[in-house]
Amino acid sequence: MSTPAEFPVTWAPRRTRAVLLPVCVVLVLLFAVIAIALPANWQLNDRIMMALSGLLFASVGLMLARPRVSADAEGVTVVNFVRSRRLAWAEIVGVNFRQGDPWASLDLADGTSLAAVGIQPGVGRNQAIADARALRDLVARHGG
Repeated sequence: MSTPAEFPVTWAPRRTRAVLLPVCVVLVLLFAVIAIALPANWQLNDRIMMALSGLLFASVGLMLARPRVSADAEGVTVVNFVRSRRLAWAEIVGVNFRQGDPWASLDLADGTSLAAVGIQPGVGRNQAIADARALRDLVARHGG
């Protein structure tokens, strides 16, 4: 059975994070060096904007590295690119991860669905399927 034995459990695209986090550091450093190395005829505000551009690009990278799905005894926390949402087990009625889906989705008791971007085939299709099944098993065991 693919169900995790103990709580808490977290699913996240770890390879994506392993690539994005160092890239964000490199971007900040690169743009800072460029800001310092600009020719003397460039003004201070140009240098500041160059450094801020590096911070902006790095913040986008950090946003892309954010997604995860965490489960504990009380429920599930879904962290997507911009928003986070905490769900009690009873609020989740199903877990879907169909062929071609970019990530798993949760069917909720109120009739809506919620993207669970932390479970995605970017980590490998088979691993993503196993993660979605593990979450589905937990929902079946702890759901309302």
